[in-house]
Amino acid sequence: MKPDFDLLVIGGGINGCGIARDAAGRGLSVCLAEMNDLGSATSGASTKLFHGGLRYLEYFEFRLVREALRERENLLRAMPHISWPMRFVLPYHKSMKFDMSTPTSKLLGAVMPWMKGRRPAWLIRLGLFIYDNLGGRKILPPTSSLNLRNTLEGKELNPKFEKAYEYSDCWVEDSRLVVLNARDAQRRGADIRTRSKVVGAEVTDGIWRVKIEDTETGQTDIVTASMVVNAGGPWVGDVLRTTLRSNSQAGVRLVRGSHIVTKKLFDHDKCYFFQGTDGRIIFAIPYETDYTLIGTTDHDHADASVKPECTPQEQEYLITFINGYLAKPISNDDVVWTYSGVRPLYDDGASTASAATRDYVLKLDETRGAPSLNVFGGKITTYRCLAESALEEIEKVLPVTAKPWTAGVALPGGDFPVDGVGALIKEAKASYPFLSDRLALRLVRAYGTELAQILGEAKAEQALGINFGADLFQNEVQWLIDNEYVRCADDIVWRRSKLGLRMSHEQIAKLDDWIVKRLSEQPAAAIEEED
Repeated sequence: MKPDFDLLVIGGGINGCGIARDAAGRGLSVCLAEMNDLGSATSGASTKLFHGGLRYLEYFEFRLVREALRERENLLRAMPHISWPMRFVLPYHKSMKFDMSTPTSKLLGAVMPWMKGRRPAWLIRLGLFIYDNLGGRKILPPTSSLNLRNTLEGKELNPKFEKAYEYSDCWVEDSRLVVLNARDAQRRGADIRTRSKVVGAEVTDGIWRVKIEDTETGQTDIVTASMVVNAGGPWVGDVLRTTLRSNSQAGVRLVRGSHIVTKKLFDHDKCYFFQGTDGRIIFAIPYETDYTLIGTTDHDHADASVKPECTPQEQEYLITFINGYLAKPISNDDVVWTYSGVRPLYDDGASTASAATRDYVLKLDETRGAPSLNVFGGKITTYRCLAESALEEIEKVLPVTAKPWTAGVALPGGDFPVDGVGALIKEAKASYPFLSDRLALRLVRAYGTELAQILGEAKAEQALGINFGADLFQNEVQWLIDNEYVRCADDIVWRRSKLGLRMSHEQIAKLDDWIVKRLSEQPAAAIEEED
């Protein structure tokens, strides 16, 4: 019996969508099943950075850092609308300590016990030198020193910080990255199914028979596939043991990372890299024009079925942490939103959540009579490399003849130069003079060269239909329903965008009602068109 698909991918996070895209582009038939919305778990709750992971150098994770550093510029070229360069300011003072459990700290502690866990300036400079040169940087500017006295970067900081190092990494709109990978996979032939939960799987005559349940209607479908890819994120262990019924001993360590969003704290577009007295680090990042994103924490999370939330203790930790750097402290009253995600790390036996490896681990399992591939860990920065590595594993059991192809290939809307956002905004304003500067920037950053598909032939704002709030118009909502798998308001205001920060509960409820009604009308409209 010929199966319906070569691959059945379980999980619509960045790893699952990245693998589906790569495989579809190599000619494999692919079905992807996601039980909720795309990017609704870990992949939509990151710190929103394409970065090498400067602190991972202390754990001697040079391969991971090198791969991530190389990827930053590959990804910038492929998605210049949703990713862009950012400068990071690392204030220095000699009393800051680092985690004494890292290989670096143990080595230095043995050689120079008088350090007592301090990161000396020479060690930071060495780390940044390695960071600048390990990944073959071509686009991003190198590290420089910064005098914080009487500078914009030092204005909001405690005066005791006089010196800083400034280096480069990148920002990314994480949820949009997931959706664009799914769209590109679909464009290349993949069947993308959201709100579709895999509830059972068995092997018959060397073929997987997978039972998928529509979580909205309760209807079930049987899909057959030559191979299953388990990219279930926080649920990878549950899928492995319960759904696929594998005896694999590979384990997952769930680590919760929480973030807070405050009113805007700094009058510039640079990010801060702050070192804590406990050896941890946090970022303070310009966010959605009017806000600052602060994170993240690292705490073990016992159960994937329990929705991660920023606890009062984590919020207080982040506030206390950043107040050690600010000239004017913040309080709980400054926090406008919080979010948390669970990182499904490979369980390497590390003593703390912070020390657990962020590298990805792929486990091919052929014990069930048909192959499966289980995906553990990974960073959003290296998702494309993870997908290529997954295809190398898939090649061991399926006939894959096409070579790797995704490096630098544009995602939907990203077919313009890395430095071309300004030109796109200018073009949008010329074609649609009624656009405000803020709306033009948001639309270009979200949709790139696809912006005209949304605005169409509109000559005035009124032609865009209902304004649901925060300049989210009916045209855009309908386009997202038709093209980006949207089924409810939260899909738009918290994942396809962060407009929920600017919209009232009443506005979001009105949007949700409109989407539900529109979706209920669509089948009838489709039948009429056929007739």
